[in-house]
Amino acid sequence: MPDPSPAATLLFLREEDLRQGVELLYFATRDFAAECDAILAEHDLGRPHHLALHFIARQPHITVSVLGDLTALSKQSLGRVLDLLIERGLISQRPGLNDRRQRLLTLTPAGTTLEKSLSDRQRARMARAYRDAGAAAVDGFRKVLLGLVATPQDRRRFDRPAETGPRR
Repeated sequence: MPDPSPAATLLFLREEDLRQGVELLYFATRDFAAECDAILAEHDLGRPHHLALHFIARQPHITVSVLGDLTALSKQSLGRVLDLLIERGLISQRPGLNDRRQRLLTLTPAGTTLEKSLSDRQRARMARAYRDAGAAAVDGFRKVLLGLVATPQDRRRFDRPAETGPRR
């Protein structure tokens, strides 16, 4: 009797399906960022600034080094981004508690307001897409995106603890 497990299932992908997947990813990325790009442009900021705001919001007191790893921005580019965000009063920095050479980054109230404005729009777009696609598609989409993430270290950021009950 054949093994019915998902690992035993062969997936045959046509060249057109792969090309369309790549193209959809381009369009989705463009449209996912477009609303935020307009808001950022009002503040004379760009996507690298949004990246920094996002990760600082997710990890208050993040070090510049960790932020650089997450954003994959060069030290020079990241320095320019952070200098402008500090100058605009959107983030603050302070030395590390144990290592004074570290710079710990935090959003200011103005930075929190801007980041929330950006992330609220993206979460709303994501929620609509998830609702339209259904629960099984949400899990499948997550698996596909994890498969596109290059390093095991980055994929581990999204490990989920074992669930103890049904999702609500």
